Amino acid sequence: MNKALICTTCGTQYPPDKEVPDLCTICNDDRQYIAENGQHWTTMDELKKTYATRVELIAEQIYSLRVQPDFALTNRALLVKSAGGNILWDCIPLPDAETIDFIKANGGLKAIVFSHPHYYSTMNEWASLFNCPVYIHENDREWIKYNNEHIHLWSGQTQQLWDDIRIIHTGGHFPGSCVLHIPALSEKGTILCGDSLYISCSKRHTAVMYSYPNQILLPRNEFATFYQKWDGITFDTMYGAFDNQDLKGNAMQVFEVSMQRYKKSYGL
Repeated sequence: MNKALICTTCGTQYPPDKEVPDLCTICNDDRQYIAENGQHWTTMDELKKTYATRVELIAEQIYSLRVQPDFALTNRALLVKSAGGNILWDCIPLPDAETIDFIKANGGLKAIVFSHPHYYSTMNEWASLFNCPVYIHENDREWIKYNNEHIHLWSGQTQQLWDDIRIIHTGGHFPGSCVLHIPALSEKGTILCGDSLYISCSKRHTAVMYSYPNQILLPRNEFATFYQKWDGITFDTMYGAFDNQDLKGNAMQVFEVSMQRYKKSYGL
């Protein structure tokens, strides 16, 4: 029986051999929130009784994985198929049997890569199931609440993977926030952004903030650093953390228009 507790608000799993905090550390930060009905916990065994994971093809070589009915942050993980090895971008709380079988039938996982700490979720469960490394930028080291041998901290601006795929450190939302750049998936390149960059419902805007749910802006200097890190990155397609955050064909134009609005408001 898996007794490791999982926060029902954000989906973060805590180690079974340590006392959990009174309030989830991830949620009790200004970028997140404690639910109005207070702190509650569940376990993987309990999740399996009520929830399942939906797997959906959203683009050539990209599958969306999402827990249903809605649970925790309701984000999706993205499975990227690639000749050199498959990548899971961000995590969701429930790796159910059907999803595990599907991924194994499609070549397994060579790595799990994260945009930022809100989606660490049950990363150790996923990494153990597929015996693969978990790539997290060292600037977010403090947010790793359940450490194990699979976690690989990296530093600097770029972590090259394979098939020209690379992790790019952007900062902004979190000190270690990242995006995944996959040149081969569209004419000018594809970005998986989690919510290191947030795609609007209209798909005409993108945003970067200290906190999205609490609507806290980034300080001026942190935005300037964030925007500078995008220099030289080309793309035309972008996939965000949630359903319907698929921006195809004009993603770079939308990004640039949005960032110019930020620059003007910050006086840069």
